[in-house]
Amino acid sequence: MALDPEVLKAEQDRLKEALRALEAEQRVLEAKLKSLRQREMKTKREIEALNTLLEVGKDRQETGEEADSDKT
Repeated sequence: MALDPEVLKAEQDRLKEALRALEAEQRVLEAKLKSLRQREMKTKREIEALNTLLEVGKDRQETGEEADSDKT
């Protein structure tokens, strides 16, 4: 059985088009992933900032309580 060059060419063209579609989808997904990673980093920075503020507040509260107990 001989292979028909036209059938092979049509299959090749179909696969090339499918590859282009996959590459386009991959670019979209990579852009979404980059956006999600940026949001993740921002959220982590916000958590760290809040942790720092909580620690500062805790330290101030402890220092204030010590100063209040010295007054009595």
